[in-house]
Amino acid sequence: MTNAPFSWHHVNQWNLGVIPTVLMMCAALLYVQYVRRTPGWPRVRSVCFALGLLVTFLATESFLGVYDMEYFSVHMIQHLLLIMVAAPLFALSAPLDLAYDAGSATMRRWLDSPAMARITHPLFAFALYFVFIPATHLTGFMNLMMQHEWIHHLEQVAFLVVGYLFFRAAFGLERGVTLHPGLRMVYVMPVDTFTGLALSMSTHAPFSNYAAMAPTGSSAAWRLSNIKLGGAIMWIGGDALMLLACIPIAIMWVKWETVRTRELDAVLDAQGI
Repeated sequence: MTNAPFSWHHVNQWNLGVIPTVLMMCAALLYVQYVRRTPGWPRVRSVCFALGLLVTFLATESFLGVYDMEYFSVHMIQHLLLIMVAAPLFALSAPLDLAYDAGSATMRRWLDSPAMARITHPLFAFALYFVFIPATHLTGFMNLMMQHEWIHHLEQVAFLVVGYLFFRAAFGLERGVTLHPGLRMVYVMPVDTFTGLALSMSTHAPFSNYAAMAPTGSSAAWRLSNIKLGGAIMWIGGDALMLLACIPIAIMWVKWETVRTRELDAVLDAQGI
């Protein structure tokens, strides 16, 4: 069943779910517990984790969660919030490092395992992100997601996981294989542009099931225009958010170059050059 067409008085509607709310609360409690076990843990990382949970909550349980299946444009806003706002905030909160410092010996062995090293490798994260975005928007997956609510929920979780792995490598805060700070600027070059352009240039609705999910009374022309709008949001909004992500990366690069310059100066001074 579809809701009435969206209007601004629907902004106060909520899509509260027991399972996602409990999962977010458990994540918050676990993070706080680990922080208490780790003296000197940077407060800014805890703030980033809290903000990540807040963005996730608003993206999935506010009016965005109410209309995410009926307005493709809202669906795209939700995706951008999850993968390009919440996920980078989780990456800045360094949860794996916290788990390593505060967890058990078994936890540390698991985090040091070859399998985990492959999953967190920058090349794997980039390839996963590069494949995941078009696969979830330009294939029959969208029709399956609209048919089965549980697939939609798994997709939301996947956006957080894939986004976290991608931005974890981009920021390079946590232990493991890291990229040169300058290379990270290339790493985060917008990879959503192609998918967004493909959707915004569609000549017909690519998702047949959208006709049943769209607001009551909507025409085929309206559905196509909303898909085009969603593609434009992904294209322009995604590029803009990637540019914002470049700010902390650029700051890290400058700091890295400053430290590197001092080290080289010290070596040259020691050699009397």
